[in-house]
Amino acid sequence: MTTSATPNGAAGTQQRVVMITTSYPRFAGDTVGTFLEPIAHGIARLGHEVHVVLPWHPRLARPAREGNVYFHPFHYAPVRSLNVFGYAAALRADVRLRAAALVAAPLALASAWHAARRVAREARATLVHAHWVIPSGAVAAALPGRYPLVVSLHGSDVFVAERHAAIGAAARAVFRRCDWVTACSDDLLLRAGRLSAPADRSETVPYGVDADRFRPDAEARARWRARLDLQPDQPLVATAGRLVRKKGFEYLIDAMGQLAPRWPNAVLVVGGAGDLQEELRARAASCGVAGRVIFTGLLKQDEVADLLAAADVVSVPSVRDDSGNVDGLPNIVMETLASGTPLVATTAGGIGAVTHDGENALIVGERDVCALADAIGALLCDKGLRQKIGQTARREVIERHSWAEVARRFEACYLAAQRHAGGRGKR
Repeated sequence: MTTSATPNGAAGTQQRVVMITTSYPRFAGDTVGTFLEPIAHGIARLGHEVHVVLPWHPRLARPAREGNVYFHPFHYAPVRSLNVFGYAAALRADVRLRAAALVAAPLALASAWHAARRVAREARATLVHAHWVIPSGAVAAALPGRYPLVVSLHGSDVFVAERHAAIGAAARAVFRRCDWVTACSDDLLLRAGRLSAPADRSETVPYGVDADRFRPDAEARARWRARLDLQPDQPLVATAGRLVRKKGFEYLIDAMGQLAPRWPNAVLVVGGAGDLQEELRARAASCGVAGRVIFTGLLKQDEVADLLAAADVVSVPSVRDDSGNVDGLPNIVMETLASGTPLVATTAGGIGAVTHDGENALIVGERDVCALADAIGALLCDKGLRQKIGQTARREVIERHSWAEVARRFEACYLAAQRHAGGRGKR
């Protein structure tokens, strides 16, 4: 390790981090793996060198270097149709593994291992940071050199490990090898503990948010309403995310059906794409609100920011789905809080850790359509309540959940991992 000056002028130990991941925004504004970009750049801004090892993808358009963040994509598929490793493509509706992903996995894992080994050697890595215990953690744990290892959990990795015996065994092996574990929610950390994650070397590090990108914006509100041909005061409810079971979008559509008699001109905008799109369209038709539920398809991050600023209410009706899958902490939760738009949400996964009913959000039970409709209706009726909740939410996010603070917490995790690795080497 070398000693360098950190941006605040204090002397610090420079890390050379090999960050292994199966997802990352493929291009500027991409909404896949959005939390990984500010983590990597936040760590780099603290004076560290970050080398991101990630799968090649047809839409990947990253330069070799962005400041002190370096990208090392690896090819693994002999045919284009097998490029389904990572980037939220391996699971159908986020529940079942796709057959093509199972076929591609051995090739991808071998390629990831070779790439990570080469990058770690050439960069003279001081630490490896794996995102998702499986598969990235398994790749990292198998590297020669016994680098200090931090594993970060994001949700789908733990879910798959819970459901598949062989994958669960692999996750347990990674947890035995790793030096530190982080999770984006307490729920995820608890479940990881059942898979042998070390309780004394694990901690929750919630995601941050870019409060400059996600903010109140009157011009964005006007643009989106013009784009949707809405009146300035027409009620607009919004949500965004992949169209998969754990998002609970069907319950939000049902709630719009219940709101229709009192709010006949209210519109719901659903930003995102996924396997359930046609099913959700049919659901809207069956509820009699097909003409007032708008599916935008995939949105770039700036478009999501504008949508959240344009909405009167944002709803995140996340659930633990029938298969047991649940989000760690949906990005849209933190983004909505920063936008100053009032949020109606459940406490599924990590949402409850950053929301407080009646203060910075209105909280309802999972799959409770009536409560969801009542909460949205209460906000639509009361502009003062909307402003109070939105202002409180934004103030708390700025004070407690910046990406700079998240980066500092990861930096502390790195040092803790290195201390543990040093003790491990003496035993």
